[in-house]
Amino acid sequence: MTDLRSLVSTSPENAVTTPILSLQGVNKSFGNTQVLRDISLDIKRGEVIVVIGPSGSGKSTLCRTMNRLESIDSGKIVFNDRDLPVEGKALAAMRSNIGMVFQSFNLFPHMTVLENIMLCPVRVRRENKQQAEQHARALLDRVGLAEKADAYPAQLSGGQQQRVAIARGLAMRPEVMLFDEPTSALDPEMVREVLDVMRSLADEGMTMVVVTHEMGFAKATADRVIFLDGGQILEDAPPIEFFAAPKSIRAKDFLSRVLEH
Repeated sequence: MTDLRSLVSTSPENAVTTPILSLQGVNKSFGNTQVLRDISLDIKRGEVIVVIGPSGSGKSTLCRTMNRLESIDSGKIVFNDRDLPVEGKALAAMRSNIGMVFQSFNLFPHMTVLENIMLCPVRVRRENKQQAEQHARALLDRVGLAEKADAYPAQLSGGQQQRVAIARGLAMRPEVMLFDEPTSALDPEMVREVLDVMRSLADEGMTMVVVTHEMGFAKATADRVIFLDGGQILEDAPPIEFFAAPKSIRAKDFLSRVLEH
């Protein structure tokens, strides 16, 4: 199986010192409801950040602001030492370096798996089709779906579709991958196959921000766990510290509920 390091941009050697993505005093409201409150967060190269918290705590909104799929009301988002543009071609150019995988797979149903993965590299990066196809096939091999290149999304299981969505995100050779609850729409038996691909990405140096309810993944894979509640970061700690001795009452209550099941 193809090694991910040859397929995407990873820089684990810089993980200790270099923030690749930074949120500084970010606030966001929907109408009269404030969903993010003064969020400040630095993400270093090669880090795996897992964001957890109760439903409605602002986790998905936080993830979506990181590439401006959601606008912010105030604060600043910095990517590679440059302010993330608000809109236009400059935003599109920088956003192409931040891959995203959603809860829903968002594959084009009328395109084959291979065509779905090739689309953005050809249209956005202007790669030639031969190069894009070679890269797409290597990525499909990487996520264990080389034999599904000519299949259509409707012919795949949910877990397979989500692995294709991951391959599609990687096709742009991003420097950061965002995952917004990537397993929450899957049947339990399909969750592991997606998490295994994500663990391999982490092992091979991909910078990742993962919103998830999968506590086992957080414990085993995260460098830091962010606990969000009421739109605020209440805890930011290595998983061994967070799960063994959460500091906030709210986090203790949350863990007592989710770890019982």
